[in-house]
Amino acid sequence: MRAYGLKTRLGQRFDEEIRFFRGWIEKPRSVGSIVPTGAVMARRMASVVDTGSGLPVLELGPGTGCITRAILARGVDPTMLWSVEHSEDFVDHLREIHPGVNFVQGDAFALDAALAGAPPVYDCAISGLPLLNFPVEARIRFVNSVLERLPPGRPLVQFTYGPLSPVPTRKGDYSVEHFDFIMRNLPPAQLWIYRRGARA
Repeated sequence: MRAYGLKTRLGQRFDEEIRFFRGWIEKPRSVGSIVPTGAVMARRMASVVDTGSGLPVLELGPGTGCITRAILARGVDPTMLWSVEHSEDFVDHLREIHPGVNFVQGDAFALDAALAGAPPVYDCAISGLPLLNFPVEARIRFVNSVLERLPPGRPLVQFTYGPLSPVPTRKGDYSVEHFDFIMRNLPPAQLWIYRRGARA
């Protein structure tokens, strides 16, 4: 039985990698990597969620759902997770494997439109977007737009494959904090946290 479960998980992982690779071939700027986020990094990113806050969680760029799974495993009710994904193929796939989660097909760089009708405030935000593929000014606007939806001090966590924060310091109304370096990811990745106001 355990062997069957392992085979099922490996099959699912392979399916996700093929789907992710196909997405990268079709739209490399939007996907940003040829493989999905690893489980170790996803769990670390999800660790910022405060399950006792009573607020929903905002996920940006879920891709094939590795970070989504980690957020749900953290104890977040699916109906309390709002996830914005640009790819229609990914959204269709995510709705199949994670029923109950509020998946929105939209542009994370235009959250007013993407989240129209959604809750106005979130506990935290977890981003799997390939920010280095976008101009610096767009990254700064993105961070400020996300932080407007979080209580003071609550984090936006973002990964990058580069050595530095993908969003520069002293360019917007936010602080920047190095969160972790995940060696057990392909490729290894840095995690950064952005906040506005006092830490919670």
